[in-house]
Parts: sequence; C-alpha cells; structure tokens
Amino acid sequence: MTPAIFGLSGLALTDAERAFFKEADPAGYILFGRNVENREQLLRLTDDLRAIHGRERLLVSIDQEGGRVARMKPPQWDAYPPGWAFAELWNRAPASAIEAARANAQLLGMDLAEVGISVDYAPLLDVRAEGAHDVIGDRALGNEPKGVSALGRAVLEGLARAGVTGCIKHIPGHGRACADSHKELPVVTASAEELQHDLAPFRMHWHAPMGMTAHVLYKAWDAENPATQSKRIISEIIRGEIGFTGLLLTDDIDMQALDGTIPERSEKAIAAGCDVVLNCWAKMDDMQGIAARLPATPAEVSKRLDAALAYPEAQRLPAAREELLAKRDSLLALVEAA
Repeated sequence: MTPAIFGLSGLALTDAERAFFKEADPAGYILFGRNVENREQLLRLTDDLRAIHGRERLLVSIDQEGGRVARMKPPQWDAYPPGWAFAELWNRAPASAIEAARANAQLLGMDLAEVGISVDYAPLLDVRAEGAHDVIGDRALGNEPKGVSALGRAVLEGLARAGVTGCIKHIPGHGRACADSHKELPVVTASAEELQHDLAPFRMHWHAPMGMTAHVLYKAWDAENPATQSKRIISEIIRGEIGFTGLLLTDDIDMQALDGTIPERSEKAIAAGCDVVLNCWAKMDDMQGIAARLPATPAEVSKRLDAALAYPEAQRLPAAREELLAKRDSLLALVEAA
C-alpha cells in the first residue's frame, strides 16, 4: 500500500486513474467539488473506488466542514453552519452548544455516508486568535481551548453516529498563524509556553482516530521545518506531548507553504513521521512520483488506518433527519433570542 491519499480528476474515474490506483494501492482518496454532481453520480464513483480494491472499508474522504468549506453544496445537499455558530452558542449555553454541534455533525455525516464517504476532515481544533489570518476565522469552534475541545468532541461523536470517521486538524494548531498556508508558509513566533494554549484541545483528543498536521513553522519548536516536515514536532510534540495515537496525515502536500517538488515534499513528510501524505490535485505525474518515492506502508500505520476506519462502527446511531434538524435549529436560535 502506498501511504498516500490521492485526488480524482473528475466525476468518474479515467482509465488511466483506474489502472494507476489498482497498481499503487493508495491508503485512500479525497473528493472535491470537481468530483461531485449528485447523489447517484457520487455513490457510483465511491463504489468504483471500492471495487478497485475489493474492500468495503476504504478511506474515501472529503472536506465538508460547513460554512465556507463544503464540497457538497445546495441544491443537491443542505448547507451547514460554520463552526463559529456553535462557538457563539457555547458562550451563552455550553450544554446546548454541545447538543447542537453533535446533531449538526450527525446530519452532515448522514449526507456523507449515504454516498459512500467514510472520512470527513473535521473538526478543527484550532483555537482562533485575535489578529490572525482569516484562513481559519469562522471555521473555528471558538477562541478558548475548553469550548473548542468540547465542541470538537461533539463533532467527532456526531459524525461517528452517522458511521463517518472524523479527523482533528490542524495539529499542533493553526489558529494564531498570520498567513494562509495555501499561499505561503506561516511563521508563528509564540513561545513554547504560549503555545500550550493551542495544544490544549489536541491534548484532550489524543485518542482521536485521525489527525492532520499544519503547514506552519513554529519557531519555539523547530526554526527550520514546518510541523508537517519536522521530526522534532511530530515526535516530541504531536506523538509525545499531545500523546496522539491515531493515523497522522499531512495537510494538502501541494500547498505553497512547502518547498520542493510534490514527491520531494511527500518523502520529507513521511521521513519526519507522518503516516500518510494527502495529495489533492489529481495530477498523474505527481501521483506517480509519490508512489515511486515513498516506501511501502509499515504494518503499524496499516493498523492505525484500520482502527480509524473501524472507529465509527460501535457508535452508529440511527436517527430521523427531521428530528436532528429541529433540535439543531432550535438550539442555534437561542443565540438570536439572547
């Protein structure tokens, strides 16, 4: 198995993709708006991916946070509120915010499970910081660790109730970055003591099934390498101080925060201690280069992958969509009523 998650070019697999995926046997796949048309098409696409590998339990993932980050959009699918809507409710009624976030995530997860998607890249556990770049902004679940942690747990639980695995991000914290890692490398100059504030929600979720690294340079920990490619940060902070035990994948390896060719970036991330590389743009040359340069997936990484995909099974909870929707909306309305 190649320790990579690959993107797809369109609404259906090309012959070249089908042949390459069969040979490379990637850890999984990520879907974007270019891959999404309607329920029937999307289910057919995810079924095709499973058929290549001959296994029902396959990592088929998507960024479906709600708010401005949503690949499955109206009118085919419902729109979902951003994380900040639940943060605002937390400030008024914490227990209600937890219930609303859990119901919302279960609703969203039901949309994903219906079309064969097994992993959602949510929740964000980034603590929103005043004056930081808006790349996180209203995607955040709050600006203080306790609320972010509690709401993040509710999101993981809600997704799991729908049969979908969540992925905490962006470890060890993207909330105070003053640049967009899609375009350039953010540099965080906060002290190690100050960064404890950012670590707190991740430390509370050390047992989460999956986690995604941040393409951010933290001078207090490693003045030369962003977290995704830092042996020290992955070993001492993510696996050590946070104690994270789940499957660790990179943020999109194509982002301009990183230097070098895509295969070079991927090789460096794996060497630093990431389990899996996330490569989103479905460029065949890049995918072939990644598959050629990366070592085969180690047994311990395969175990973490299997555990992550099995995570929701014990928590599945059938529910009526109308009841969940009514619960979420009535609770969110408390903010306007206050």
